[in-house]
Amino acid sequence: MAAPRSAAGESGAGRSGGGRRSWAPPPEDPVAAGDEPDPESVARAIVLRQLSMAPRSRAQLERKLSQRGCEPAVAARVLDRMTEVGLVDDEAYAEMLVRSKQQGKGLARKGLAHELRRQGIDAEIAGQALDQVDGDDERAKAEELVAKKLRTMSGLTPDVQARRLAGMLARKGYSGEIAWPVIRDAVNGAPEHQRD
Repeated sequence: MAAPRSAAGESGAGRSGGGRRSWAPPPEDPVAAGDEPDPESVARAIVLRQLSMAPRSRAQLERKLSQRGCEPAVAARVLDRMTEVGLVDDEAYAEMLVRSKQQGKGLARKGLAHELRRQGIDAEIAGQALDQVDGDDERAKAEELVAKKLRTMSGLTPDVQARRLAGMLARKGYSGEIAWPVIRDAVNGAPEHQRD
């Protein structure tokens, strides 16, 4: 009778003649069982983990999914759904990036445009985000940056100060039209260059 022998094997030591188990409980983890995880679930988990660390653009998330071996069609479906529910929003991301990089790093429109391109933001969305930066804001930020940097440059000749300030503003994306008048006013107005 095969059934009692099987039952005895399960209720007894559960070992066959060679000291090995004749049965094993099913694994709880589907991956351990050899089942492939659902690709969309994996992609969704990757996206949510990335968004929990910091805001991301759709292009950044696409790159991350590609690095993790996610199929482009799966990535597109997951990101489309995340966009529908508002978790992925390139317009909001672009506006946030412009505000933070202008205030924190002092980037001008040109520098901000470069940063938006680098993050994969569409040109039209980038243009809308950059519209929030006007010329007065740029000039005020340039004056602030120059005043701060100039405090660390005492003892240098006006030419050297002007050159270094111009380089700093150029790296942040300021045009010569904004940079040079600000630099000239700041260097000429510095107490160390005033005549008694």
